[in-house]
Amino acid sequence: MKNIRLILTACALAGVLTACQSVPTTPIAQTTALPNAPIKFATTGKIGITAKTTDGTQGGSAFYAWAQDGERFSIDLTGALGIGATQIRYNGTTATLESERTGLIEADSPEELLLSATGWYAPISQLPYWIVGRNAPSDDNKTLDANGRLTTASNTGWTANFEYDKHQRPSRLRITHQDGHRVVMTITHQ
Repeated sequence: MKNIRLILTACALAGVLTACQSVPTTPIAQTTALPNAPIKFATTGKIGITAKTTDGTQGGSAFYAWAQDGERFSIDLTGALGIGATQIRYNGTTATLESERTGLIEADSPEELLLSATGWYAPISQLPYWIVGRNAPSDDNKTLDANGRLTTASNTGWTANFEYDKHQRPSRLRITHQDGHRVVMTITHQ
């Protein structure tokens, strides 16, 4: 159960964390008009994780607030399986995770932080792209709908499925790994 708590915390990392306290939002038109522009957004939502472990399947969920500015990000989690408030930050050179239960954990990258905290690899660097409905540069495969919106993207054994309401940006991501791990994110763009 401890690993699931840390996985949930670190998975909300999802991206490339920032030391920023607040990040202005990016209008939808800017993201779609400039597909190679740096990623900048603010979102809130809920993240749920189901993980296969040696003890069977474990899962949990948390509410998150995520601010992204280029490669820097800041994620605040609440309700993460009773581990209290958790902050995840990346300033371009150092990734940190801090909660009452874990204290401070540092690493050189978000991927190293997740691996150190949980022993688990996830497509962290792809998440900021996926959250705004863009395929990541390292994605293996992608499909688009009739409106030109990304519907699936694949990366190192992970497949992301995108759901949209009436906007160009996704409102939900369903991300699965071939080994059975699953992440579901609801996304409210600010």
